[in-house]
Amino acid sequence: MTKNHQDFESLVLSIVGAELGNLFGKPCGKINKKAFVAFFQDEMVFKIGREEISFLLAKYENAQNWDPSGKGKAMKDWIQIPNDYQADWPALANQAKDFLLA
Repeated sequence: MTKNHQDFESLVLSIVGAELGNLFGKPCGKINKKAFVAFFQDEMVFKIGREEISFLLAKYENAQNWDPSGKGKAMKDWIQIPNDYQADWPALANQAKDFLLA
């Protein structure tokens, strides 16, 4: 397990009501059995909602809509954030939690 994966798990477990799980065979964080964050290609992925995605794609260089299959079928509500922005992962995880619970 990489340090980033350990950081991902610690972050998920620090969020009240969140638990570790799997989504499409990828590690994820869930609240009420619904995924709101995932870990893919040693980076963190957040379900933020399409309205926010365009803003975040401009803010985070090399960020992309999450394509867990690798077949060009990106999920429009999810964004994969590069490790360069790991300091922002906690705030983005809380934003994803709020999006899920809205």
